[in-house]
Amino acid sequence: MTDIANESPQRSAAPQRPTATSTDKAGVTADLAALRRTLSSHQTGSRASSLGQLASSFLPFLALCGAMYATLAVSLWLTLAMAVPAGGFLVRIFVIQHDCGHGAFFRSPAANDWIGRLCSLATLTPYANWRRQHAVHHANWNNLDRRESGSDIYSACLTTREYHRLKPLRRTLWRLLRHPAIALIILPPLVFLLVYRLPFDTPAHWRRERLSVHATNLALATVIAGLGFIVGFGAMAVVQLSIMVVAAIIGVWLFSVQHRFEAARWFTRDEWSAVDASLRGTSYLRLPPILQWFTGNIGFHHVHHLNPRIPNYHLAACHAASHYLQQVPTLTLRDGLKAATYWLWDEAQERMVRLRDCQPRRDPLI
Repeated sequence: MTDIANESPQRSAAPQRPTATSTDKAGVTADLAALRRTLSSHQTGSRASSLGQLASSFLPFLALCGAMYATLAVSLWLTLAMAVPAGGFLVRIFVIQHDCGHGAFFRSPAANDWIGRLCSLATLTPYANWRRQHAVHHANWNNLDRRESGSDIYSACLTTREYHRLKPLRRTLWRLLRHPAIALIILPPLVFLLVYRLPFDTPAHWRRERLSVHATNLALATVIAGLGFIVGFGAMAVVQLSIMVVAAIIGVWLFSVQHRFEAARWFTRDEWSAVDASLRGTSYLRLPPILQWFTGNIGFHHVHHLNPRIPNYHLAACHAASHYLQQVPTLTLRDGLKAATYWLWDEAQERMVRLRDCQPRRDPLI
């Protein structure tokens, strides 16, 4: 099997070309030529749309940050309440960084890289390192034979057979780390605040990516020092940490429910194809319009995996243009909230199951 760590980000992040053998679950052959045309027609970005999205994301975010600092002397609760919309704008900024990493936001690679680096100072996410790590995800999502063994627990799963083979102590620890309160509330902020500060899971030969981690840390230290001297380090901690906690929780939840939900399909290496994994292994998370706007249309995740070069502001139109794209598993906001408990792939039933549905007797965690 090819070492996925050696794949270049350009190769694994490229648009997935449908193959003539892909079929939907009912066995009906997809009109792949039409699907390719639909995807290609939405791939080209718009400079005006990209610049408008930058303005509509950064300007309100910075304004809310300023308002939070101004209200600290009035009411801590008012300040913390504003962290919710500010966190929403930070999620939107992360989606822009994500698009830049795929070369989708601007036509110019240099513009994508510079805007991606700018976003990384707000998201605390080293741009080049995360871009290549994310390219690995795009090379093998929902592939049972190419699951990552690193720190990414949000787009991976165990099979029920593997779960039952775990020794009791390891199984208990595995379940503990995937309790919703830990996996979706406690761990996400720690990932952005601490895990992304070190390239511990970055291969040694990824020199540029490892350098990006240290360069981002140096830039962040400079920004933090300057801002701390201006507004006070205590005030800065309250404002920026509260925003990051909100954004991290929302962002990780969005990513996890797009790959782990009851109807999600996982494949062996021989079964896997990019089209089937996109249309049957990822979801369309149908959010209320305001939440769809804040999350940069990332709920159209099936379209994004079919062609990651489509800018986020074209994903909804691409989805609407193809009847075939509209047949994918669809989650409502309520469905997405419930999906947080689906961590296991049941080979016999060929579906995701909850931990509580797959418990050995006398397992102490329910």
